[in-house]
Amino acid sequence: MRKGSGIFSVKRIAEPEALLAQGLQELKLDAALAEPLLAYLAELVKWNSAYNLTAVRDPAEMVTRHLLDSLALLPHLAAIPSSPMLDVGSGAGLPGLVLAIARPDWRIDVLDSNGKKARFLRHAQRSLHLDNVQVFESRVEELRVDEPYAAITSRAFASLGDFVAATEHLLADDGHWLAMKGRLDDNELAALPPAVYSSRAVRLVVPGLREERHLVIATRLPSSP
Repeated sequence: MRKGSGIFSVKRIAEPEALLAQGLQELKLDAALAEPLLAYLAELVKWNSAYNLTAVRDPAEMVTRHLLDSLALLPHLAAIPSSPMLDVGSGAGLPGLVLAIARPDWRIDVLDSNGKKARFLRHAQRSLHLDNVQVFESRVEELRVDEPYAAITSRAFASLGDFVAATEHLLADDGHWLAMKGRLDDNELAALPPAVYSSRAVRLVVPGLREERHLVIATRLPSSP
């Protein structure tokens, strides 16, 4: 890893704990979040060896690519209603469980149709005492809920158009789709369906990650009276 502005040196990434502490400081988040986040990381590392939840194996790399990547959303969610939230295709709980740890005052539901990933989500919810989390094992198109969501997130789940189409029935009027992306695809943005009446993309700054990361925020068109 090269040295540079916002990039950790080799010595500083030796331990996941130090890397997370530095990342929380750069994101201006409470240092006390390190303890529950490291507890989540320990469960992820343990389960990943048997269930292959993520291709990332190194715990320090998990801190950057999973924990800090998910936490980088928080500054952009302050100005919009974000609870209740649904995280679709949550996989190992990214970003849903990480956001739930950081914001215990938010209700965050996580969904994955893959049985082994849903089992991990339920285990993490119980072992980490995340009372603000509910786990769904279902295809998102088949999910039905009593209360629509103020925000729906995805991370490498589908194209923007497919993400919107699959979740439109779950999002409240004036709710927000929050799609985490790497490089932006102009064709994807141009192909957003009529349900979206405004959208914008913001660059995410992930401590220690020298790759393009973006968040697309799309707002749902209110239903006709």
